[in-house]
Amino acid sequence: MTTIPEEQTPHAAAGARDRRLTVLEPPRGWMLPQLGELWRHRELLVFLAWRDIKVRYTQTAVGVAWVVLQPILTVLVFTILFGRLAKLPSGSAPYALLVFSGILPWQLFANSLTQSSMSLVGNQSLVTKVYVPRLLLPIASTVSLLVDFCIGFVVLLLLMAIYGFAPPLAILALPAIVALAVLAALSIGIWLAAINVRYRDVQYAIPFLMQIWFFITPVAYSAQLIPHRFRLLYGLNPMAGVVEGFRWALLGQAPSVGPLLALSVGLVVVLLLGGVAYFRRVEETLADVI
Repeated sequence: MTTIPEEQTPHAAAGARDRRLTVLEPPRGWMLPQLGELWRHRELLVFLAWRDIKVRYTQTAVGVAWVVLQPILTVLVFTILFGRLAKLPSGSAPYALLVFSGILPWQLFANSLTQSSMSLVGNQSLVTKVYVPRLLLPIASTVSLLVDFCIGFVVLLLLMAIYGFAPPLAILALPAIVALAVLAALSIGIWLAAINVRYRDVQYAIPFLMQIWFFITPVAYSAQLIPHRFRLLYGLNPMAGVVEGFRWALLGQAPSVGPLLALSVGLVVVLLLGGVAYFRRVEETLADVI
């Protein structure tokens, strides 16, 4: 997108001197997004995120309480099945805290990936009728879920207070780990959002994908149970490092989380750059095939 001055006439108004003519050109080749363009549309990003929040809880009997009920009920079931019956180890923290600290970043990731992958198809009228940076749509759908995460995080802190469990100094690294979870969801959601425009099979494959992904992520158990010879292979799941890093920052669990977390960061960076480049590659055809 380029901006050039408009031709001035002697009869132009005095206030028209600063007017600019904006020419929209489709991206060519494998290009990364223009960050300045995304920044200029930041108000639209906020509006879309706020719209998603309101739509998500419109005409619901329980409303925002679903954000609290879902993780609590899941923790309750897992604590009975895996903590009491299967007696899975939880280290120095109660098993309920171990599970809750795994469910919270997992739900942020899973919901963000699902919403971002459906963002273009769900905003079909916006994509086809007006120009907006299409990359804003998956980003906005992910940003809106941070509100739900913050509510769930408050519940987790209350649960930690009930158990008398104080977070370590490593909690200062928690914002970076949460950002990594969001970027992990975007790094895959951007790929799927662009592919879903052409192949609607994606919307049927995602629920199955998330079910499998859940069990290979240390949500209901600790990654310490994985044998050392399989740790590198296990680390190819970027959410393994995110969940274990979240527990390390909040509960002091997994002291050797460094290599797993570093591998997750590297994978997310590669997937994100590749996803954004692919999205820009196909962006000019999205409105034609959606």
